[in-house]
Amino acid sequence: MRTRHVNVLIALAAVMLFSFSCFCISRMTQTSNQLTNCRNHILEFKEKMLHLKNKTERNRQELIKALSKVNYEIIQRKNMSVNLVEKKMNTLGNNETASNAFEILRFFFPHLRKVGRIYPDVIIGKEKTGVSFALGISTVNRGNQSYLKQALNSVVSRMTPSEEKDSVVIVSVADRNEDYLKSVVDMITKRFKRQLMSGSLEIISIPAFFYPNILHVQQSTEDSGKSESWRIKQVLDFCFLMLYAQPKAMYYLQLEDDIIAKKMYFTKITDFVHNITSKNWFYIEFSVLGFIGKLFKSEDLTDFVRFFLMFYKDKPIDLLLGDIFQVKMCNPGETPEKCAERNKQIRIRYKPSLFQHVGIQSSFPGREQYSKDIYY
Repeated sequence: MRTRHVNVLIALAAVMLFSFSCFCISRMTQTSNQLTNCRNHILEFKEKMLHLKNKTERNRQELIKALSKVNYEIIQRKNMSVNLVEKKMNTLGNNETASNAFEILRFFFPHLRKVGRIYPDVIIGKEKTGVSFALGISTVNRGNQSYLKQALNSVVSRMTPSEEKDSVVIVSVADRNEDYLKSVVDMITKRFKRQLMSGSLEIISIPAFFYPNILHVQQSTEDSGKSESWRIKQVLDFCFLMLYAQPKAMYYLQLEDDIIAKKMYFTKITDFVHNITSKNWFYIEFSVLGFIGKLFKSEDLTDFVRFFLMFYKDKPIDLLLGDIFQVKMCNPGETPEKCAERNKQIRIRYKPSLFQHVGIQSSFPGREQYSKDIYY
């Protein structure tokens, strides 16, 4: 009897032991599966973190590139000194000397007395000063025809590096057409970027408020009135450009936007000016045509501009240039021959001419001109 009880207890213990073993095995298997899943999650998390790290690194590199590009653009703009000068009334900028040069305009034009500051609307360049020569080129829209790029290339490319350093070429956009201004700026900043960055080339635009009301009235009348308005405006355009250039250099050379220059023209001008024995010359002609190639002492420009503004309604500027000589240099009562002899001494002509007029389409709409310098 006792033996049977013992066997039952042993069997019961075996069953319990077996059940516990199965339970333990089941729990271990479950735990193993959980550990495997946990490991898989950890591996997946690590993979995502690695991917995120790589993506962050790529974003950082792209950000660095973007910042570098922005900094490059800022430096480029700074080097090119692209300054869009706004019309701020009753304020003066840093360049007060240049600004003060325009003050004489208030005497001749009452409407400018109400303006706080007379200065170009736009200046692109380094506003270079302290050089020997300033070369002025006034340009307007000629419709489908433009000679400006050819003229600039001829003038700029035929300077030596030292001559370029000691000069500044000023392109004055005397046209209210904003599209034309933009086209000039785009062309020059692309084709003559180095000259802009070095300060040897500048672009300015004349503010519309500079012109008197008589000009706006005549532009809306008949063809004769439009022609007179065009002539008057041309005189005023030159005057504005001359006043802007006056504080920059010792000498001022007037050019136009439809000319070409001879090779070594600048060297020849420099040598000729430095070798003139007399310092009393009035101006020097490096072309016999119109107002092209006329060289002035900058210290005399204000007197020339005053005279031009006194008679800007009466004659073209090249004829006024002859009149000012008669007024200033011919004494009352002397013979024309004696005055003509003095003319040769102080109104000097250089031969052969260093500039040729190549434009056919005039700046006056619809008009063609074929003038050539026979001494070129």
